Amino acid sequence: MRSQWFIIHTLSGQEGKVKESIERRIKPEEMNDLIKEVLVPMEKVVEVRNQKKTVSSRKLWPGYVFVDMVLLDENNRIIEKPWYFIKETQGVIGFVGGEPPIPTPAEEVEQIKAQISDSEETERPKVSFEVGETIKINNGPFLNFSGVIEEVEPARGKLRVTVNIFGRNTPVELEYWQVEKA
Repeated sequence: MRSQWFIIHTLSGQEGKVKESIERRIKPEEMNDLIKEVLVPMEKVVEVRNQKKTVSSRKLWPGYVFVDMVLLDENNRIIEKPWYFIKETQGVIGFVGGEPPIPTPAEEVEQIKAQISDSEETERPKVSFEVGETIKINNGPFLNFSGVIEEVEPARGKLRVTVNIFGRNTPVELEYWQVEKA
């Protein structure tokens, strides 16, 4: 029997507790051979609070936990031991996909993992910006100035903003975390 990825629907805000509970109970309940990995997809986001840049985590799939486990036998019937192990975990609503639950393709999970590792390397803003949008600068030499976004560079985490200084429009390059929506 091979393991497959399944998605578990959890109570809102309980994803971390469900993951922790499953991981903590794997060894005492002898589930090592049936549950391989538990994943709560998170990404890093950057925002400014009190003039300081802060990095926090945001759930990519709120309300869901991904589990790599052996749940179905060769005939696609549910194996009771792992089924009840998950269903009886506090905070779990159930499996996504009905009965029997439908496994999530491994390629999709690999894409999610790639997205997680990308967010480790690059800081993603908590809010997204669009060209033509008016923003307020909340950090740096142009503090409290307003401007209009001319260009968004997500790869570099930068914005090119036109700011009116002394009656002249001046292009300024700013990082995402230095601005907020007006």
